[in-house]
Amino acid sequence: MQTTVTFKKIDPSSSLKTYVKKKLDRFDKMLDSPSEAHIVLSVEKIRHIAEITLTCDRLKIHAKEDSEHMYASIDALMDKVKSQISKHKEKIKHHKSGNKQSIKNESIEPVDSDYSTGSFDQSVFDSIIIETIDYKPMDVEDAVIELNSGKQSFFVFNNARSEQLNVLYKHNNGKLGLIQPIG
Repeated sequence: MQTTVTFKKIDPSSSLKTYVKKKLDRFDKMLDSPSEAHIVLSVEKIRHIAEITLTCDRLKIHAKEDSEHMYASIDALMDKVKSQISKHKEKIKHHKSGNKQSIKNESIEPVDSDYSTGSFDQSVFDSIIIETIDYKPMDVEDAVIELNSGKQSFFVFNNARSEQLNVLYKHNNGKLGLIQPIG
């Protein structure tokens, strides 16, 4: 790791430089490609400030910490950088994991054609849970009461006014949505 340490309003100290470099050497194992770090150590009144800009391939981290002692500021800064690198690596790991397939590559045939020809795979139908609903006509207000009384996130009902099948559901923001056919 290429490291540059800059001192502002503080006397340059080789012990601080070596301390920072020793702390940053731990991140070489965590980072995949060559990286460079620019550290600024400064003092403002009684605050000792440590600031870092770390650049590595697609990752760019900027962090700043301050405390009453410079070594404590550096330690807190390195903890913050470590957590950001770990978070980034976990994000990449999560993104690359799984059996993701493009929708274009999948060949899905309609269920009706498979079922009518008798060439369907029985395991597909075994994984479907069939539930029945009470199909009595009701107003939207009654459906809201039914939805709020249950633990489901949606409620299917026959609208008494339009005589069509409607779906009432809960949004993530707490509001309700109503799906009704056109025509």
